[in-house]
Amino acid sequence: MTDSKQADDWRSTVFLPKTDFPMKAGLAQKEPAILARWAADDLYGRLRRERAGRERFILHDGPPYANGDIHMGHAMNKVLKDIIVRSQTLLGKDAPYVPGWDCHGLPIEWKVEEAYRAKKLNKDEVDPVQFRAECRAYAEKWVGIQREQFKRLGAMGDWDDPYLTMTFEAEATIAGELLKFAESGQLYRGAKPVMWSPVEKTALAEAEVEYEDITSTQIDVAFEIVESPIPELVGAHAVIWTTTPWTIPVNQAIAYGPDVEYVLLADGSRRYLVAQRLAQEFARRAGLGFDDVTSYLDDMIAAGGRFYTAADLAGTVARHPMHELGGFFARPRPFLPGDFVTTDAGTGLVHMAPDHGEDDFELCKANGLEPVFAVEGDGKYRADWAWLGGQGSVINPKFNAPDGPICSALRETGALLAASADYRHSYPHSWRSKAKVIFRATPQWFIGMDRGISQHLPGAGAGAAVGSQGEPSALSDSGNAPTLRGLALDAIERTRWVPAKSRNRIEAMVAGRPDWVISRQRAWGVPIALYVNRQTGDYLRDPAVNARILEAFRAGGADAWYTADHQALLGDAYDAAAYEPVSDILDVWFDSGSTHAFVIEGRYGAGTRANLYVEGSDQHRGWFQSSLLESCGTRGRAPYDAVLTHGFALDGQGRKMSKSVGNVVDPLKVMETSGADILRLWVASTDYAEDVRIGQEVLNTTGDAYRKLRNSFRYLLGALAGFDEAERMPAAEMPELERYILARLAELDRTLKEAVEGFEFTRYSSALVDFVNGDLSAFFFDIRKDSLYCDGSADPKRRAYRTVLDTLFHALVRYAAPILCFTAEEAWSARFPDAGSVHLLEWLAVDPSWANEDLLVRWARLREIRGAMTAAIEPLRREKFVGSSLEADVTLLAYDPADLPLIEAANMAEIGIVAKVQVQPADPVEDAAGICAEVAKTEWDKCGRCWRHLPEVEVEGALCDRCSDVVGAHAHG
Repeated sequence: MTDSKQADDWRSTVFLPKTDFPMKAGLAQKEPAILARWAADDLYGRLRRERAGRERFILHDGPPYANGDIHMGHAMNKVLKDIIVRSQTLLGKDAPYVPGWDCHGLPIEWKVEEAYRAKKLNKDEVDPVQFRAECRAYAEKWVGIQREQFKRLGAMGDWDDPYLTMTFEAEATIAGELLKFAESGQLYRGAKPVMWSPVEKTALAEAEVEYEDITSTQIDVAFEIVESPIPELVGAHAVIWTTTPWTIPVNQAIAYGPDVEYVLLADGSRRYLVAQRLAQEFARRAGLGFDDVTSYLDDMIAAGGRFYTAADLAGTVARHPMHELGGFFARPRPFLPGDFVTTDAGTGLVHMAPDHGEDDFELCKANGLEPVFAVEGDGKYRADWAWLGGQGSVINPKFNAPDGPICSALRETGALLAASADYRHSYPHSWRSKAKVIFRATPQWFIGMDRGISQHLPGAGAGAAVGSQGEPSALSDSGNAPTLRGLALDAIERTRWVPAKSRNRIEAMVAGRPDWVISRQRAWGVPIALYVNRQTGDYLRDPAVNARILEAFRAGGADAWYTADHQALLGDAYDAAAYEPVSDILDVWFDSGSTHAFVIEGRYGAGTRANLYVEGSDQHRGWFQSSLLESCGTRGRAPYDAVLTHGFALDGQGRKMSKSVGNVVDPLKVMETSGADILRLWVASTDYAEDVRIGQEVLNTTGDAYRKLRNSFRYLLGALAGFDEAERMPAAEMPELERYILARLAELDRTLKEAVEGFEFTRYSSALVDFVNGDLSAFFFDIRKDSLYCDGSADPKRRAYRTVLDTLFHALVRYAAPILCFTAEEAWSARFPDAGSVHLLEWLAVDPSWANEDLLVRWARLREIRGAMTAAIEPLRREKFVGSSLEADVTLLAYDPADLPLIEAANMAEIGIVAKVQVQPADPVEDAAGICAEVAKTEWDKCGRCWRHLPEVEVEGALCDRCSDVVGAHAHG
């Protein structure tokens, strides 16, 4: 025992942590330097060389459009992919990542056209090759910009050799994939209504359409019945209701519901045929003056009137309100039965315009009525159309308004019974131009969903067809050949979907989708490189011609189609004058759906497929589906083993981000101020299976979590200063607390591996953060700081502690690396500056002997008891009854007899960081914790070096026996 001295006198004898790892992160400044070092060291290339021959894990990158700065959705997507790739790399796999860009299509073409419009130039007057060159230059510019922005996020990949859909090889492969569909009989040309943008003058895919609420004009129009098997119907007026007045000039028939009952409503000299269930609403809209249609109908029935069924309406014919114009308008308008007719709204009678509706088209075609193509690509009626020729655009609200030209003309004929511009409903818009789209029948190229595939595919042959892994393939109804729909549904069933519920979504979409319209009437894309016989309308299927086309594409890109000597491509067997080269380009979803062919198979060998696709939930109707259909149509199976879907990034209030609203959170600005690791931790911490929120409050919370993790690394680095192998202690010789922490580490290790396998990084990050904060900072570090600071350097307890800290550092720096890729590198380099990158390491091998269920159970209870002690002391600290827990004597009342031996065997004073603990049995009572802690202020004095209150310290500030021995050894050392 020594005399009392000032505490400062002992400071030099305390082993305080030492590290240059700063508490302040400064990520925004440090991360670019780390990125530069990775590039200089060729980290990605070194990983590929070192992991060559290992089990491969391929995450195929869905290509973003090369158009504009990245947004938070991009950041979320790229970070999630990088976390997955890095975690698979950590497991020891060869996990390459080839980033890519979608370079064709309207997003880029539209921007180039805007530049033309600003200069008052007409794009259609420019040589297509020149225009395509400008589109290519625009795409190259944004590929370069986005590449640097994605790299700034910490995404590790082959940035020097990404894939671009506009490279010559890619364009040739895309054209080659199309020709496979042509050769197998899945491709056909036909006229069907498709989503059409009058502003962009092209067909659109469903994935290129978004729905917004609009207010439309709703009208009731009377068609006079001129023929019917039921005499009393002749001269009556069939009433149709529509919210698209512009389709009336293209009407060809009227559909009725097979299960709907109809009635005649008399209003003066006119009679109106409508569905009985909708009669009251129609009468109100048309102002017929019926206070109660039900009473009117009762009176009608009493007077001998009746309802009319489908059998009565069969064979009925009406005439168009504009029949006096002659020609098309003078043709009879037959009544046709339609299963799609309901009584949800309207009149129960639906006017049919086969040019402008899928149901209309199918019903009319089955009855010999074909589209007339009255509406041009710009939304105007063609010039020779008898009614409103050359006028439009049909999507203009003024054109459809109650006082617009359509309604005015109908009003003059007496056919317009009601019109009001107040109908609120959801309507499709182009997600690029934001303009309304229409259904419009045009000649287009389609891939059939239900056609038997005539040519044998890898894994999809006729008869007993099998998949690429010996799996049975779906056959067509005829049993002779598989269909694309059947193959796709079969592939969906064999694919792993994360989350599992996402399978239902894509399954429903594929089951109900129409044929795939793959043609676009634009310039910037891969042309549909086919020759059509001018006499028969059939396209040429000749492998030799196709080979010459693809050779030309590989040499000069898709531009070769626009500059081609078509006779040379056709060869001597065909006369170029007899064949028309197709001028349409491919839907960009076909481009991106083909990427597996020139990225996965092109780089890793024919037959290779990706382990995983990762994109937002909207890609069930986009890239996930186009890739599925393309691969099933050409290979008979999916291009992926698993698909992970994530939600969208919303603002802090859960709203969609919008520049006009001013609620956009810019990832580039977040990185400039806080660093990419904050964004990465946010992504890993969210339930990304659903839509996620990000705003300043969320970022602040993430920043707090990051600081706690960083401080734990700082503590580990400081506490391990000077640690070497001579100090290491075998686990079997360690105190029970250290062995418990190793058991918890083994438990954490299993959890994290399961999370990686399940792509559950919310679970991964949560388990990691909880372990660091709960098991280490607030528990293990807290208890053992006394041993670290005050025990002798050779003390077994301190050696055991530092040995476990070393193990923890090696584990945690690896566990954190996929998420906090920059911070993990910084921490690793701070301790091992010459050891290379942390990202070259593999998952720490956990000793199986560390797992110990008995220890986990025992210490879980001891921690509960510690918590009861802390809860009892904390109020006394606030009241300043005790200055710290070290001044407390605690008496534990054990209501559960099983707690007595547990407490007596443990050093609860050390665990609870108090002066003294006594335990007493207590009579069982209703107490949830099973333990009660009573606190008193200790009478023991405080050691001047370790600050513990101990019985051997007889004078405040003197040294306890342990400290006296350590100080003495230090003085003689």
